[in-house]
Amino acid sequence: MDGVLEGGFSCTVCGERHEVLPLKYSVKAPQAVMTIPSDEIDSRVVITPEQCVIDNRDFYLRGRILIPVHGVESPFVWGVWAEISPTNFLRTNEMWNTPGREQEPLFTGWLNNDLFLFGETINLELAVRTQEVGKRPQFLIRDPNHPLAIQQREGITVEDVQDIAEMIYHRGWKDEE
Repeated sequence: MDGVLEGGFSCTVCGERHEVLPLKYSVKAPQAVMTIPSDEIDSRVVITPEQCVIDNRDFYLRGRILIPVHGVESPFVWGVWAEISPTNFLRTNEMWNTPGREQEPLFTGWLNNDLFLFGETINLELAVRTQEVGKRPQFLIRDPNHPLAIQQREGITVEDVQDIAEMIYHRGWKDEE
């Protein structure tokens, strides 16, 4: 199966055996959407699986933070959202279906999801790397000392992946990507 390590693991939190160990987790919307009253969402938010606009002034793009896993071919993936400038949002839309768009220069974004495992991540500065048509952008953490940047640079172990799964399973996150 794509995005999981087969063979499962015995959870040290609940004591149950989980049949697979996920290599990816994602969130369906930017954190900013959660601050809008539910009766106002339809009038204030336009969201697709890849992009979000709030109040016609705040622009978000869905992307991936890739973390190498030692001894495993596939990376660990955080599917998250970044706030980007109106100019970069328009350029991204302009290039959406253009072959060669992966040659676009990096641009700045700010993480707009709470990855509770890493302390403060809201507004963490990112470099956004556009990928080929059909693939979500890659987000690179700009602060080299942030724990997420260290993992992105140095990788994690399969045991770390299990630790993440245990924390997420018991905090209510789902594997959605």
